[in-house]
Amino acid sequence: MRFEGKVAIVTGGGSGIGEVSAERFAAEGASVVIADWNEEAGRRVADRLNGAYGSGCAIAVRTDVSREEEARNIVERTLRAYGRLDILFNNAAVILPKPLAAIAAEEFDRVIAVNLKGVFLMTKHAAPELQRTRGAIVNMASLNGLVGQRQNPVYAASKGAIIAMSKSLALDFAASGVRVNCVCPAGVMTPLLEEWTLRQDDPAATVQALNDMHPLGRPASAEEVAQAVLYLASAESSFVTGVALPVDGGAMLGY
Repeated sequence: MRFEGKVAIVTGGGSGIGEVSAERFAAEGASVVIADWNEEAGRRVADRLNGAYGSGCAIAVRTDVSREEEARNIVERTLRAYGRLDILFNNAAVILPKPLAAIAAEEFDRVIAVNLKGVFLMTKHAAPELQRTRGAIVNMASLNGLVGQRQNPVYAASKGAIIAMSKSLALDFAASGVRVNCVCPAGVMTPLLEEWTLRQDDPAATVQALNDMHPLGRPASAEEVAQAVLYLASAESSFVTGVALPVDGGAMLGY
């Protein structure tokens, strides 16, 4: 198993890509710490992993990654529980699909606080231990951060900033053996996206539009994105750092 004896923190691990990634880490031998603002969701995932992969393989810690004391706390809790940290998957994020004129300043602040400041704070507090274990950081960016998206300027800006931060940190941490990469999905069929499509005026047309934007004919599954995350966190990518990896079904290629 690729992660036997390793310890991973997964932020936003209570649902979607984070939940699937946490399960894949556990299935391949890792102990997993699930950070999520939704305490009930985090505990549900941890309980399921403990039942499936062995009691004590997962814990959940309620965490708002935009608050420094909570970012510090989850790293400390990880070390108390498992004695080490090898992988940080910065996945927690919020979305804001609105035109610029409709976005309140408070909404802007919240997106940047969670999506960008959260990556900064988690990395800041995890870095000393990751440097000791020569670990890996995987940041969840987005295809939006590479090419932009209509009516989604603040979310796209936050993800573009994550890509730039990842590249800079890859340089800063290279000498200590810590690799920093990010994953850039296009559409991903998570429960959140499914719920969003059902709220549209024409759900069937919305699903068709999502399919059409990907040359492979559909959005990714959360499992497919998780596979990319695990690759970048594993020794299989030992000479890969500073990469923004599109997992987009060819969405960036259309013209």
